Amino acid sequence: MKTFIIVSDTHRNRLPLDRMDGLFKENDYIIHLGDLSSDGGYIRQKYPQKTIVLNGNCDLDKLGEDEKVLEVEGVKIFMCHGHMYGVKQNLSRLASAAKDRGCQAALYGHTHTPRVDEIDGVKLINPGTLSRYSENTYCFMAVTNGRIVEKITRINA
Repeated sequence: MKTFIIVSDTHRNRLPLDRMDGLFKENDYIIHLGDLSSDGGYIRQKYPQKTIVLNGNCDLDKLGEDEKVLEVEGVKIFMCHGHMYGVKQNLSRLASAAKDRGCQAALYGHTHTPRVDEIDGVKLINPGTLSRYSENTYCFMAVTNGRIVEKITRINA
């Protein structure tokens, strides 16, 4: 089993990231889905071997990748910020992009809305946002035996 902490859209709000340090230590992967990738870089300084950073639409520095596919425990996961796939309108383009890459799941941000959906056999997971004016949510995800289990969680920031 491999475990993930997935965050997105922190927009320079590093206080929740500091409060999550214990979670970051305990899990196998830390994913920052952009906006701002410099916040992902901040996490990566502490945990370089297990942090994956994606670029978002507000990222001028571009410290991460625009898209990434990761295979873990027999599951392929597509990651992006989501803005290039029109996720504020609908999730069909994102699901199609993930499926075209042979992925069973897609992680995305951009909308600031935590949610989990499934389209055409692809699980779509948005952890929400850790920005200053939000619910402050992240996603815990476990992958084992070809299955994904996720939990959106709110933190006090």
